[in-house]
Amino acid sequence: MREQEYEQGVGDPFDSPVAGQSLTDTPGNYPWEHEPQFVDPEEITEYLWVTMHRKEFIQELIGMLDAGVPVEAIGRTVLFGGFMEGKFSPDLAFIITEPVMKMIAAIGINGGVENIVFSLEDLTNKQQIREITKVKMAKEKISEITESTQEGIKKAGLMARPEPKGE
Repeated sequence: MREQEYEQGVGDPFDSPVAGQSLTDTPGNYPWEHEPQFVDPEEITEYLWVTMHRKEFIQELIGMLDAGVPVEAIGRTVLFGGFMEGKFSPDLAFIITEPVMKMIAAIGINGGVENIVFSLEDLTNKQQIREITKVKMAKEKISEITESTQEGIKKAGLMARPEPKGE
């Protein structure tokens, strides 16, 4: 049997899957459609603990935490990946969310990350507010400098000799 290659149609809106086409596929094609590998929360947390302590994972994890990626974002990725691989069900992922987040934070703390961002809200709201505040402060400073420069020009004239700073 020859493998079919999917080619993206150029500008053809009808060259796409029909709505509901995935419902006609043979069940069991994907790992999450089978029985999960783990059903006990303690077993899966132990498995994830061991997995997270691999050298490559720890290096990447500490790098992401140091770059400001929130613990929540990393945890969601780990949990979704485990579900996609058929390791556990979505229900079990929900149950182990807190322990997984704590594991990630513990690795970051032991790795020497100083400013760990825990939630996505910390990243979006606080960072935006800080940036807006910085922009407003910069605009105020620029307007103060502009006003003082314009006043000096009005008093002395544009071609006047600058006043000595000591007087």
